[in-house]
Amino acid sequence: MKLHELSPSEGSKKKAFRVGRGHGSGNGKTSGKGQKGQKARSGGGVRPGFEGGQMPIYRRLPKRGFTNIFAKKYTSINVEDLNKFDNGTEITAEVLKENGVIKKINDGIVVLGRGDLNKKVTIKAKRFSKSAEEKISAAGGKAEVI
Repeated sequence: MKLHELSPSEGSKKKAFRVGRGHGSGNGKTSGKGQKGQKARSGGGVRPGFEGGQMPIYRRLPKRGFTNIFAKKYTSINVEDLNKFDNGTEITAEVLKENGVIKKINDGIVVLGRGDLNKKVTIKAKRFSKSAEEKISAAGGKAEVI
C-alpha cells in the first residue's frame, strides 16, 4: 500500500449540508435560523456561560481554596501487601508495579502500617509511617528511604 492509495473507509466521510440554496433544498431563505433575532445574525449568538443577563452560575457560587499544582502525589501501600513477595526480596516501585500491587507510581511510594508482615524483605520507598518501619524491622527486613 502506498500513500496515494489511502482513502477513508466507505461511509465515514459525509458532505457538509449546504444551507441557503433555495426553497427546493428545504433549507432556503432563512437557512434554518428562523426569523430575525440575535441568533439569526451573522456572528450572532451569546458567549458560553451567558444566562440572558442573569448573574451567571460561575459568579453566583463562592470561590474557596485553591489547587496546589506543586503537591506531590504518592501511591500508598500497606505492609500486609508485602507478604506477596518471597523472603530476601528487594522491593522497589517498579517491582510493585510489575507484580500488580500498584497501578501507578506517581511521585513515589509510601508504606503504611496496616496489617502484619511475615516476610523478611528489603523495601525501598520515598516514605514510611512509624508503624510500618517498626513492623518491617520486627520481621527482620529493611526499610530504605530513597
